[in-house]
Amino acid sequence: MENYGTILLVEDDVSLAQWVAEYLTNQGYTTVCCARGDLAVEQVKKLNPDLVLLDLMLPGQDGISVCRALRQFYHKPIIMMTAKDEEMDEVIGLEVGASDYVIKPVRPRALLARIKSALRLPQEADSSKTAATQLVVGNLVIDSQARKVLLDGSEVIVSTSEYLLLNFLASHAGEVVSRDAVFKATKGREYDGLDRSVDVLISALRKKFNDDPQNPEKIKTIWGRGYLLVPSAW
Repeated sequence: MENYGTILLVEDDVSLAQWVAEYLTNQGYTTVCCARGDLAVEQVKKLNPDLVLLDLMLPGQDGISVCRALRQFYHKPIIMMTAKDEEMDEVIGLEVGASDYVIKPVRPRALLARIKSALRLPQEADSSKTAATQLVVGNLVIDSQARKVLLDGSEVIVSTSEYLLLNFLASHAGEVVSRDAVFKATKGREYDGLDRSVDVLISALRKKFNDDPQNPEKIKTIWGRGYLLVPSAW
């Protein structure tokens, strides 16, 4: 069987970890399990997996703290798993650098689709490189080579998910882009009608760029149509 990469599964529920690992192994992924949050960082350093599946509630160290620590050096996909269907968990997870999230109980096919999408994105980004390394919209500068975002000459720290979304919106500045288009470009999959992660990321970006959430000027939500990055507001 062809091997599609290595996944580190950080999950303390033994029965869940076993069936997820078995399922992913049958799908062609080498899967290594870790049952404690405080051991996850060293495991990532040792394995350098292609993707990390990270539970939110863990013994030793919670998933949010682990994700924050991993993002200091690990730039591959991190998918968080949470039993809490609450927006705050999504917000925190995405703000500290999670690439995506899934809600428990985990559905095998849905999980596999998220994993495939997350693993495709870096390859797609590499294959679409152009001579231009900077995208400039007003005083906003997105440096694709350095993966940096500058506003008025000062760096604004953004997560990987925020960067992908901002870069896509800025590359279509002045155009209304649909939610489906955003999902395909930033997550590699179609919008399922339920996922609110893009809305969470939009809110996070507005906060970082001091865009009034009640009356946004920089990134607008066009109801029924999608999102608009307004060039003149930057």
